[in-house]
Amino acid sequence: MKKEILDFYRKTSPYTDLGYYKDFAKNLPDDMEELCCLQRMQIIHPVVFKKDKDIRQKKESFWGDMTKVPAAALDFEDDIFPTAQGILAELLRRDSRYFAGREAKDKVHVTCRGQAILLAGTLKAKGIPARARSGFAEYIGSDGIYRDHWITEYFDEKEDRWKLADADLHCPDHEILFDLNDIPYDNFLFGAGAFLGMREGRFRDENVQFASVPPTLGLKAAMRGLFYDFHCLMNDEIIFLHMPRYLCDKEFELSEEEYRELDALAELMLKPDENFEAIKEIWENNMKFRMMSGELN
Repeated sequence: MKKEILDFYRKTSPYTDLGYYKDFAKNLPDDMEELCCLQRMQIIHPVVFKKDKDIRQKKESFWGDMTKVPAAALDFEDDIFPTAQGILAELLRRDSRYFAGREAKDKVHVTCRGQAILLAGTLKAKGIPARARSGFAEYIGSDGIYRDHWITEYFDEKEDRWKLADADLHCPDHEILFDLNDIPYDNFLFGAGAFLGMREGRFRDENVQFASVPPTLGLKAAMRGLFYDFHCLMNDEIIFLHMPRYLCDKEFELSEEEYRELDALAELMLKPDENFEAIKEIWENNMKFRMMSGELN
């Protein structure tokens, strides 16, 4: 692996930089399994409130005593804590002990994106090349649907290769048949693969789903995953509210020329290290892929 690529992914972004908490993160466990399990116990994925309407009446659950979780707590706190530093600072504000026994009332409610950037930020603080990755995972359900998901990719210098880790799934409510700290690459569908798969007719609309309300399906969902992952590969882990402005203005309905432009980007992203310079050149020169539409734009 080229040194300049690894150095690039040791760098942080506004989303993964831990600021004054960098030294704290350095002292967290170096063992990936221990680190991911510990991180998992700090966070409640807000989908738990959607799946189990009675969860806040349960004193004993995987998450702890849910009856003590404030009724006014937001189901999703991603908008409040969009950065790894924000997540970690809030966790330590609620309870200065970063430990497996954290009470449910003191946990932060963020999605897989929060888990991915927090793990990436922690690994970067330790000097380990890491990058959040966005795509779709079939293994988070049992119905054959590829649902949007974010995980973390980190470079194992001893084995001289990238590995995929999913901190969000380190819990007993999912039976996973592979190592969550070294996920086989054919078990995760990156945004580029989903987009090209839809373009080439290898997926039906209902097979690729972005978990918005109502869900975004098929090619539109894949386009979301493509752009999230493009930004992740450039150390810019944008939030769910952000998409390229031109895409939103066109309501995800593009001309064939514009689709072919995305085909070319996706082809490069299938091998992001081999095509790193070409992807970076697009990043630096094609501003419409970076001009975001969000709540204020």
